[in-house]
Amino acid sequence: MRRASESDAEALARIDSFAGEGDEERCGHIRRWCRQGLAAVAEDAFGPLGYCVVEYTFFEQGFVTMLMVAPAARGRGVGARLLADAATSRTTPKLFTSVNVSNQPMQRLLQRAGWTPAGLLHGLDEGDPELFYLCPPLPSASETAGPRS
Repeated sequence: MRRASESDAEALARIDSFAGEGDEERCGHIRRWCRQGLAAVAEDAFGPLGYCVVEYTFFEQGFVTMLMVAPAARGRGVGARLLADAATSRTTPKLFTSVNVSNQPMQRLLQRAGWTPAGLLHGLDEGDPELFYLCPPLPSASETAGPRS
């Protein structure tokens, strides 16, 4: 796991389901996310397996704007590792994300990772409402400190 740099944009676009099919808008987003240092990359010796973008424009809280795992890497824990990295590296007390009702695999991933439903929004994608989720809170310092001797 590492921060993406501007030089990663092309490789991330290749593993992205939309950018890889020629979605120029998504390619532009990926370039911007990489340039601004907003993306974390999961990779192996052969290249990127997935990426996660966290932005801080959602009511001044963290928001997972994008989580993408290469189709060939799905079901191998890459998404869970990216979510865990986003949770532990966030700079705000709260971290949110959203997912279309139709995206059952992402909903299952969020539920397994302990994220809780936070609301439902109609009107973004016609006929496919957006579910919002809240990341579990980080443990407090007293919860992570071991027993005192």
